Amino acid sequence: MSFKVIGAILIMFGCGFVGFSMCASYRREERELRQILSAMDYMVCELQYRVTPLPELCRQVAAQRNGFTGLLFRNLAAELDAQVSPDVQYCLAAAASKSGSISGRLEEAICILGASLGRFDLQGQLQGLESVRTYCQAELDHMQSGRDTRLRSYQTLGLCAGAALAILLV
Repeated sequence: MSFKVIGAILIMFGCGFVGFSMCASYRREERELRQILSAMDYMVCELQYRVTPLPELCRQVAAQRNGFTGLLFRNLAAELDAQVSPDVQYCLAAAASKSGSISGRLEEAICILGASLGRFDLQGQLQGLESVRTYCQAELDHMQSGRDTRLRSYQTLGLCAGAALAILLV
């Protein structure tokens, strides 16, 4: 087999991998939004009926979730316990930076969450959580509209770009 054919195959696989990795990151972001959404539902119920303190509430949410959401709330509980700053928004920003890279949609939801937790009375916090929940639901609805077509396009674009590059270089 010639080196040109091997190179063309590697180029096609590389570009195809980029398309499929774009699909995987889109699905991951969608899954993380769903987890944040369910975490907000849980937090509203806990604050409404049990008035659980915020660090304990974050530990409970972290125990029930895995992935980015669990790590975020685990880091937030650690930040609140360490009491580096009394401001929850600062602690949430520090916890998010320790949790890894986040997408723009999740970053916006986390900013809204940090602005409402720990700053107001119970009703204000519940309204803030509902605001985050509404934002996440709107973003999730937006992501799901045309989702299958968009993901198929990413995959096809990756494979076609690989084929075009292989043809140009061979």
